[in-house]
Amino acid sequence: MKIKFTIIALILLLANFSCNTETKTVKTADLILLNATVVQVDSATTIPKQFVAINGRNILEVGSMEDAGDWKAKETRDLGDAFIMPGLWDNHVHFRGGDSLLQENKDLLPLFLAYGITTVRDAGGDITPQVLEWQQDITQGELPGPRIFTSGPKLDGDQPAWPGSIKVTDATEVGLALDSLKLIGADYVKMYDGNLSPDNYYEIIRQAEDRGMKTTGHMPLQADLLEAVEFGLDGTEHLYYVLKSCSPAADSISKKHPGYGMIGALVDTYDTILAKKVFRQLAEKEVYVTPTNYIGHILATVLDTDHSKDSLLNYIGPGIRKTYEGRVKSAERARASGNSMRSKTEGQFMSMIKPMQQAGVPLLAGSDSGAFNSYVYPGESLWGELQFMVRAGLSPAEALATSVINGPRFFDVTTAYGSVAGGKRADLLILEKNPLEDISHLQSMTMVIAGGTVFDKEQLGELLKSVKNN
Repeated sequence: MKIKFTIIALILLLANFSCNTETKTVKTADLILLNATVVQVDSATTIPKQFVAINGRNILEVGSMEDAGDWKAKETRDLGDAFIMPGLWDNHVHFRGGDSLLQENKDLLPLFLAYGITTVRDAGGDITPQVLEWQQDITQGELPGPRIFTSGPKLDGDQPAWPGSIKVTDATEVGLALDSLKLIGADYVKMYDGNLSPDNYYEIIRQAEDRGMKTTGHMPLQADLLEAVEFGLDGTEHLYYVLKSCSPAADSISKKHPGYGMIGALVDTYDTILAKKVFRQLAEKEVYVTPTNYIGHILATVLDTDHSKDSLLNYIGPGIRKTYEGRVKSAERARASGNSMRSKTEGQFMSMIKPMQQAGVPLLAGSDSGAFNSYVYPGESLWGELQFMVRAGLSPAEALATSVINGPRFFDVTTAYGSVAGGKRADLLILEKNPLEDISHLQSMTMVIAGGTVFDKEQLGELLKSVKNN
């Protein structure tokens, strides 16, 4: 009997040993980031002591450091409690200037990465085939740069303001233009007001809505923004057109002063009560507004600022630098004629930001950087726009949301972008300081991950060195 009990005890001991030594399934990744403090922009909070497992272009899992032992990776990096947030989106940039400026435009791509911008929304130009090529090469990991969403050519009237635009003068031409944009894979439709008629502006919106295409851009100043919204307008660039809707005297003013000559009078007749109603309508229809206040400030002060020693000027090619002369000469003509529109609108536009945000209008951070827009440097200008959002009354989290949350929302890609979480794209920004405390803490950036590719400070420096002109 004693022998029988001994055998049973031995069997139980062996079974218990087998259970205790059973190995856990180890999960694998290309890269694991340890001791990360995850910045949750949507809730303005942080979560310390997290790991982030990345495979290729995607985040596999984000979790507590207690569970990091379940993972093995080809590469592991300890962030030492640094802050990690989604990569920035610049929602209004331009690649343009014709064939002679192709390489100089391409050389702008590293500048975006150097400032933590992993996605840009190209708002139209005249080098669309090349932009589409870069878009593909970046997606495939063959070209370092931000992911590009592009409108392709702008749609304008029969005398377009910019080269490369598609002329539309009636409903038939509108349809053909939209079909051509769809054929090349344009991500949205950008309208411009060179001499686009109000009727054709509305027609573009109507037909784009039927095709499931997003619309945004400039509006002919004789048109009505809220009428366009009813037709299905998705966004508006700059604040001139929202401003017009907030003046009860807009109709009479537009008859006396066609075009941008009406702006001063619109500022003078701005009505805050009417503005609240307009903002509420824009919010209800989820119309995205891209203020671009930073470039407004740069251009309003261009004659009084010495930009010759700007640190980023050396990263701008001579051809693009040459285009900067146009805005300077325009400012000189305006000053000589007594036109103070830019200085007059600057304060007005800043005062509209917080009320729009409070009303629920989705704001988009966009720099308007690119050729012809003087001294508005890729990367730096997006940081400047975010700083202007904060100066206008937004919290750092609210300002960041105009970039990293509303950018993806505009394109309905929030399942892939907008937060640091499993299933999202590995487009990330690592900072030494908390950006929710101070928007200037973006300057503490130490690493950018774009499409799963890691760029530390040294690698970003090498990228910039490769495009520096002198």
